[in-house]
Amino acid sequence: MIPRYSRPAMTDIWEPATKFRIWYEIEAHACEAMADIGVIPRENADAVWKAKDVEFDVARIDEIEAVTKHDVIAFLTHLAEHVGSDEARFVHQGMTSSDLLDTCFNVQLVLAADILIADIQALLVALKRRAIEHKMTIRVGRSHGIHAEPTTMGLTFARFYAEMDRNLARMKTARAEVSTGAVSGAVGTFANIDPRVEEHVCAQLGLTPEPISTQVIPRDRHAMFFATLGVIASSIENVSTEIRHMQRTEVLEGAEFFSAGQKGSSAMPHKKNPVLTENLTGLARLVRMTVIPAMENVALWHERDISHSSVERGIGPDATVTLDFALNRLTGVVDKMLIFPENMLDNMNKFPGLVMSQRVLLALTQAGTSREDAYAMVQRNALKVWEDRTDFREELLADEQVVAALGVEAINDNFNLDYHTKHVDTIFARVFGNDT
Repeated sequence: MIPRYSRPAMTDIWEPATKFRIWYEIEAHACEAMADIGVIPRENADAVWKAKDVEFDVARIDEIEAVTKHDVIAFLTHLAEHVGSDEARFVHQGMTSSDLLDTCFNVQLVLAADILIADIQALLVALKRRAIEHKMTIRVGRSHGIHAEPTTMGLTFARFYAEMDRNLARMKTARAEVSTGAVSGAVGTFANIDPRVEEHVCAQLGLTPEPISTQVIPRDRHAMFFATLGVIASSIENVSTEIRHMQRTEVLEGAEFFSAGQKGSSAMPHKKNPVLTENLTGLARLVRMTVIPAMENVALWHERDISHSSVERGIGPDATVTLDFALNRLTGVVDKMLIFPENMLDNMNKFPGLVMSQRVLLALTQAGTSREDAYAMVQRNALKVWEDRTDFREELLADEQVVAALGVEAINDNFNLDYHTKHVDTIFARVFGNDT
């Protein structure tokens, strides 16, 4: 997590001051609940709320922790400095450190998920707009990097829209997965704290009580959350890779927006490099590298250990901050992306008519030619186009066997580009419904 790839709303979630504020709310709500059920005096619970407008001194907490070697105790000591030692004597009663740490971590992940959900929604708006704009903009589809058959730029954007729409659903599910809290005390048995306290705290924080928390919230939840971030990052790379390919000099079917005053190279003034999508490819790798550690955190000793703790202090901020930045950057790339329809047609015609080979093959079989013979007839003419850069239709019209099987008119009929776009509306309806 570095400032270059960070946005304030997301980084604020992971600031120490935010963490301590959430810790305070957990403790204050717990005291409130304990007073409600008669476990502690009401005046002590009310006294804790005296600190509701306090800005906790991070430096002071660090100073105390340097002595205690325990971050939660350092915070509780600092809280007592504001509330009063006698008034604060019931704070943290029956609780354990993980009640604060795990519940707070999940609150932070939920807050981060809300930002990421909004990010994906903004990206979907951009992808849909570009898909509709270029719904019928013809470009060649490629398989193995080789010209295959005609498609449209709109279908390319629609494909990415559908993928990101699935990611939106995944992100919402991941948010629900980590929207749990635990205030169950040592080893999670509620021996020293009433389950009603946990229910109250979770309700106040917008969480649901963890059904069984041992002493920590089960880390399979977090593994699923970070795995979802990894999938979204891979989708970002998928879109970025396509744009990078389109911006290659030999292709140039699309390109990142190049702003006034922008420079592409320190050595070569002519360069316009796909720096944003290359950057996104790298950022996707950073997000994905948090997935395996999150999965390895699932296996903890007995009711708890802290082998997961140091990992989560790193991957929580790193993955969410990086993915937030990447989604926002990709939205900007898509929104401003330059599209070159003329180059798309030029590229498709580098081997004139060759992308119609399957249609000719099918026409021959429908006319009564065996598939094996039809394939041989089409391929021998297609290979001439590969080797000599001739026109595929002209080669077919010069092939007596093909003319005999199909006739001149039927051959010509197989070179209509509209044939390949006749079901675009159907695909768009599947992706976007009727709003296209």
